[in-house]
Amino acid sequence: MWHEYHSILPKTQRYSVGNRVDKLFIEIIEVVSLAGFLPKEKKLSYIETSIRKLDTIKILLLILWETKSFDNKKYISLSLPLDEIGKMLGGWKGQLNKQNSPV
Repeated sequence: MWHEYHSILPKTQRYSVGNRVDKLFIEIIEVVSLAGFLPKEKKLSYIETSIRKLDTIKILLLILWETKSFDNKKYISLSLPLDEIGKMLGGWKGQLNKQNSPV
């Protein structure tokens, strides 16, 4: 969905904010896939990094919406799945906090 919207952004936004969002999506995929293979005690920092990157994407999408580069429908269609991903990452972080906390 993002690639479809990225291609229709105005050039001024596509090559600045749009490319940054694109890069952040790739970085999140890398960090989460790496975290999946790490031991439990090392995963937390990677999950926190992915949450920060996801929050950055949400802010950049808000900027695109506020500058009228996205209409309401496109903004909502991207924001809802990102909110779900945020909930999943937050749940994973909470689970890791419980597992790694001293008894």
